[in-house]
Amino acid sequence: MAGHSKWANIQHRKGKQDKARSKQFSKLSKEITIAAKMGAPDPAMNPRLRLAVNNAKAASMPKDVIQRAIDKATGGDSADYEAIRYEGFAPGGVGLIVECSTDNRNRAAGDVRAAFSKNGGNLGETGSVSFGFENVGEIVYPKSVGSEEAVMEAAIDAGASDVASDDEGHTIYCAREDLAEVAAALEARFGAEASSTNLIWKPANTVPVYGEDADRLFRMLEVLEDLDDVQNVYGNYELSDDEMERLSQ
Repeated sequence: MAGHSKWANIQHRKGKQDKARSKQFSKLSKEITIAAKMGAPDPAMNPRLRLAVNNAKAASMPKDVIQRAIDKATGGDSADYEAIRYEGFAPGGVGLIVECSTDNRNRAAGDVRAAFSKNGGNLGETGSVSFGFENVGEIVYPKSVGSEEAVMEAAIDAGASDVASDDEGHTIYCAREDLAEVAAALEARFGAEASSTNLIWKPANTVPVYGEDADRLFRMLEVLEDLDDVQNVYGNYELSDDEMERLSQ
């Protein structure tokens, strides 16, 4: 399981669902507004907006909230957001990639730098971490959509490159440029929308983390996730089941 997925799982176990849901809605709304502003406000004519709207629906975001996010882009009162990627190192030698969408580059840089430095980490140069990751498409379906074998067959037919199945569901990977096409093919095959469809940073190798390093890492992740400018955080950390259970307490 990827690092960011384990982080979400631990947040859920800790009973922070309401706070996490509010932050998720905020980030999904921002992505919808950005996508609508960069292209057509019609999801049928704008692949990025279509993916953003599908993710919002999968997260049970109300239709009126989705429409308000689209309308904000066409109303002329939305901020001009800039996409920025920061890379750095967390306790235990973990590499983190932080994606931001911000209307204030200086604020975003200062907040992210403080999150690292105050929690035992440090920012690196662009490329210092991402060279160990691959930017790929990720499509997630619940376990109920089919068996591991059935999903693997469907994914291969759709043009995906890899599938990881576990007790929580199926995660399908594809080349970043094929994401919209593969997602559409799988939706037609399964007759259901994915739980999420995103471009992610997938680590080539993972770093086991435990004890004090794990505690400090997750404090850092909490701070980063709470920043309004931060959209996504990806890490190459690996946690044992026992360590996940401990962190969830």
